[in-house]
Amino acid sequence: MGSRIYVDNAGTTAMASQVIEAMTTAMKDTFGNASTTNYYGRQAKQVLEDCRHYLAQSVHAQYDDEIVITSGGTESDNTVIKQVAQARQSEGKHIITTAFEHEAILRPLSDLEAQGFEVTYLPVDEFGQINLDDLKAALRPDTILVSIMTVNNEVGSHLPIHQIGQIVADSSAWFHTDAVQAYGILPIDVQADQIDLLSMSAHKINGPKMTGFLYRRRGINFPAFIRGGDQELKRRAGTENVPGVVGMTTAARLHLEKMASHQAHYHDLKHRLVDGLSQVGVDFEINGHLDDQMAPQTISLWFKGVPNDALLTNLDLEGIIGAAGSACTSGSLDPSHVLVAMYGQDSPRIWETLRFSFGIDNTLAEVDQIVAALNKYTKRLKNNGDRGQR
Repeated sequence: MGSRIYVDNAGTTAMASQVIEAMTTAMKDTFGNASTTNYYGRQAKQVLEDCRHYLAQSVHAQYDDEIVITSGGTESDNTVIKQVAQARQSEGKHIITTAFEHEAILRPLSDLEAQGFEVTYLPVDEFGQINLDDLKAALRPDTILVSIMTVNNEVGSHLPIHQIGQIVADSSAWFHTDAVQAYGILPIDVQADQIDLLSMSAHKINGPKMTGFLYRRRGINFPAFIRGGDQELKRRAGTENVPGVVGMTTAARLHLEKMASHQAHYHDLKHRLVDGLSQVGVDFEINGHLDDQMAPQTISLWFKGVPNDALLTNLDLEGIIGAAGSACTSGSLDPSHVLVAMYGQDSPRIWETLRFSFGIDNTLAEVDQIVAALNKYTKRLKNNGDRGQR
């Protein structure tokens, strides 16, 4: 194959040329320390604040200073979980989340449980959705935080954030959402959805790695996670990465200004994949739905009787780069906790599922090549009788 086909954009995306150009210019021309008062520092500060203003508007924040620049989704998630617990433990030690959150939420929560906090893990159904009545029943006077992702990173299910926000707003808990897989893909309105805290990462939208932000509503107070200088209004120490923020903002513009057309493009790619596989007789099922309550860019498919590790390896040799699950845990031999939460630990889907996540540069012709490769390898591997048991 002359060129590779990349369909693991939920793992990371290639930096857009516009982003690289903007960052290169910033690295050459805006090298100052934004926390200093000299000419170059003031110049860098102005660029930083212009970017902050755009990022605040992008989520309908009321104030620019509600945007805290971080190194990405993991830092933002860890900051919320650990620092809210520290700040509010005198009010209660109960936190609510879902059973299929990203590890950047689940692992710090596990740390808190070891320290005496209680965590309720809401179950999800076979479509990757929670029951809102479960959330209502789980809320208690000592619940200090509810953290529920906007879009699941493995199967693409889109959680009902607006309704969740309304429910949490009637309690004393703060509402956080990990929007790493949603920002730039779906509209986000922290005011309408009554979101108190939100995590975002630039490398999911063709921006730079190690750059992101945490939306933190005014009045939501907790100590800084990274201690040192007084940057970010004393909320996150460390000299600001101005070129990275410029890149993140450029990437945000690229996606937000063409959101509707990008969504339509992802829709066409997903339907081309599913229709193509059906036409050639591949034995598969969708994990979740095709469209309803799903993000447009990601689809998770169960290839019945085909071990996903062997299938992924053959696709990779063919020049097609997909994923078996989250990029953050793909090197692990453990089963996907997302699929376990949805289907149970004995389901064959756990070992027979691949994720395809599309980007803005994928084409219908590429999807046709993916269909042809899947048709060849799923039937070959299934006929060999290797069902991928572990």
